[in-house]
Amino acid sequence: AIKDRILVIEDERSIENMIVTLLEANGYDVIVAHSGREALGLSTSHCPDLLLLDLGLPDMDGMEILRSVREWTHMPIVVVSART
Repeated sequence: AIKDRILVIEDERSIENMIVTLLEANGYDVIVAHSGREALGLSTSHCPDLLLLDLGLPDMDGMEILRSVREWTHMPIVVVSART
């Protein structure tokens, strides 16, 4: 069976490890990006089925990634953030 691929965009290693562990345990193929630039590259080259996006990234605002990805796809994006 083909696994759904999820791109996790998270710069905090402890949070990333927890999310990746849970997703892989539930049968998902997981790719990880630690910066906005890396996320944009991986989203176009790997065409994931879902983005799990942290808004607070070291090199760009997660909203920029959201807007950029929305220019070319309607893939689901789940925002996971500590922002209010």
